[in-house]
Amino acid sequence: MKILVLNCGSSSIKYQVIDMGSSEPGLLGKGIVDRVGLPEGEIVLKVKGRDNYTRTLPIADHKAGIALIIEAITHPEHGIVESLAEIGAVGHRVAHGGSYFADSALVTPDVVEKIKACFELAPLHNPANLQGILSIAELLPSTPQVAAFDTSFHQTIPAENYLYALPYKYYEKYGVRKFGFHGTSHKFVAEKGAKMAGLDIADSKIITCHIGNGGSITAVLNGRSIDTSMGFTPVDGLIMGTRTGLVDPGALIFVAKKEGLDYDALASMMNKESGVLGVSEMSSDMRDIVGAAEAGNERAKLALAMYDNRVKHFVGAYAALMGGVDMIIFTGGVGENQWQTRRSVCESLGYMGVEFDVEANDGLRSQDRIISKPSSRVAVAVVTTDEELVIAKDTYRLAK
Repeated sequence: MKILVLNCGSSSIKYQVIDMGSSEPGLLGKGIVDRVGLPEGEIVLKVKGRDNYTRTLPIADHKAGIALIIEAITHPEHGIVESLAEIGAVGHRVAHGGSYFADSALVTPDVVEKIKACFELAPLHNPANLQGILSIAELLPSTPQVAAFDTSFHQTIPAENYLYALPYKYYEKYGVRKFGFHGTSHKFVAEKGAKMAGLDIADSKIITCHIGNGGSITAVLNGRSIDTSMGFTPVDGLIMGTRTGLVDPGALIFVAKKEGLDYDALASMMNKESGVLGVSEMSSDMRDIVGAAEAGNERAKLALAMYDNRVKHFVGAYAALMGGVDMIIFTGGVGENQWQTRRSVCESLGYMGVEFDVEANDGLRSQDRIISKPSSRVAVAVVTTDEELVIAKDTYRLAK
């Protein structure tokens, strides 16, 4: 069975076609539809061993974008399937499943309504995700669809870790609680990393660090998420490109009063103007921050130190929560590529049994590798994530 995986953002659609028919899944091609809704959009299809197929044109909405994807992958010259009959199912990344979904789900009218019910929790993501589902339903009405939720993996977090110490009535009335995100990635790298280190995932203590422009850290005990750094929204936890991460709510109230910020302006400041951008006042891109810090920029050095220290904060907290740790995993754009942050974090973890291998780490980018010494009591690894593959596997499992 060949699976089309779609990840619909507010103005883009990432896609992959994965063949699940053999013993090992095979990527046939991938690409992106960008600048949806803008005057000049673009579709790109990348196939190994070929020149990229690129087309620039207006793309009115997600339905038009998905129609372009279907046209591209079935095109007689540059396509990767002979006809749509080869696409056995379509898998979708959906940001928020609330408390409804502990697993991926076949799309039904009830599932659609529950995705809509989470619009308020993920106003930038869920509406776009649903647009993809509805577009496929119209364009390929007989093809089964599966929704894979970023929040599903974290449904195993116990109440003592997902509840906030707010009046309990707000949980009962509005469902205010920690949900967590990046679950698809945390689950994938925990399982992949356990195999790399020779651990039994069902009897293990693993800390997964999915860090990038957005980021979260998860405590994975015996293969199950028991706590994660993002919360009710993705703004909590780590310092990110433009998000505050963990901050005293009293400080936010103080700033809002001083600056005359309403709720929308406060939310914009917390999500779009803070993080390493807010501290450095130069960029939200960690590559820029590292370059400026190495060139001697003091504000960039400060932003980088704050970023790295927040990762250490959660690694230490989750080691304590699980009563130890067998493995620490780095993934995501920063985790896989920014060896300076990995080094900064791990060289301070000797107290918990980490023997860091500087030579294995320094310069390493986007490769699966153990970066701790063989004698280390705690394995440390870089593990490349593949959320689309996880979605394809779930889609195959539910649709076949």
